[in-house]
Amino acid sequence: QVQLVESGGGLVQPGGSLKLSCEVSGRTFNGWELAWFRQVPGKPREFVAGVNWNHGDTWYGGPVKGRFTISRDHAKNTVFLQMNRLKPEDTGVYLCAADRDCSGLGCYISDEYEYWGQGTQVTVSS
Repeated sequence: QVQLVESGGGLVQPGGSLKLSCEVSGRTFNGWELAWFRQVPGKPREFVAGVNWNHGDTWYGGPVKGRFTISRDHAKNTVFLQMNRLKPEDTGVYLCAADRDCSGLGCYISDEYEYWGQGTQVTVSS
């Protein structure tokens, strides 16, 4: 049914850039919110960025503001995360998530999101 498939992760040096993709399928996502979270072993899952599928409104976690950009391409059924000026602390498994009815601060909370991809590893190291 609903499928979220991430790609684009890899190993990059500090200060470098990487672009992640999340291909969505299984239903129309009009009216939904899509987001990126990241997971580091031993730490809570952290919100990275979110986008409204219809209007393109975006919101970001504090640590990535000014460095990451989330966007979506309706024709390609894909959500992107452009990551610039990467830091070692950006390392983690990046997961794509979708929710049909988040609101306010709930749109920053992982438990609010209904569907998840399997993640793609991003490692920032010299």
